[in-house]
Amino acid sequence: MHESAVITELLAAVRDGDREATDRLFAAVYEDLRHVAHRQLSPRHGGRTLNTTALVHEAYLKLVDRSRISPQDRKHFFATAARAMRQIVVDYARTSLAGKRGGGRRRIGSEQLESALQQEGLHVEDAASEILDIDHALTRLGELDERLGRVVEMRFFGGLSVEQVAEVLDVSPRTVKRDWRAARAFLFHELSGSGAD
Repeated sequence: MHESAVITELLAAVRDGDREATDRLFAAVYEDLRHVAHRQLSPRHGGRTLNTTALVHEAYLKLVDRSRISPQDRKHFFATAARAMRQIVVDYARTSLAGKRGGGRRRIGSEQLESALQQEGLHVEDAASEILDIDHALTRLGELDERLGRVVEMRFFGGLSVEQVAEVLDVSPRTVKRDWRAARAFLFHELSGSGAD
């Protein structure tokens, strides 16, 4: 079966509540995004910038037969792709940091966090430590407020716009903006050291 048809079927199964299909969809999206990310990050591609927005949209265009999916399926795809991108970026950052001499981590400052949250392309090797810190703080945030964690995951790791996140979460763009501000405040607090273990 063509990859696009498989993804479309998995999306329909996810929409119908099949939890096993969710795992299979994540695996399918993860593998494709990982291959695309590997190509984009290869030295012959001229850089080490990972543009999550481009990856998620490229995967969407490649994997989904858009004529056969509902808006609900699209929401599931973007949410799953954002989660997969988080894992890919964090894995790449861990590998990059481990490859550096000593593999040391430094605390992220508020300026570095603001820069990381606003940039279009992630310089994964240069920001490996910061990405791992953000991932750790995001895990804590998700434990306290799942929706705030999902907003950050989709905006930062998935590269989705406010409007796209609102569509996925079935809330207004205004709510997403409010959640984004609250989540950023939490992350600043956590990463400034006052919320550290």
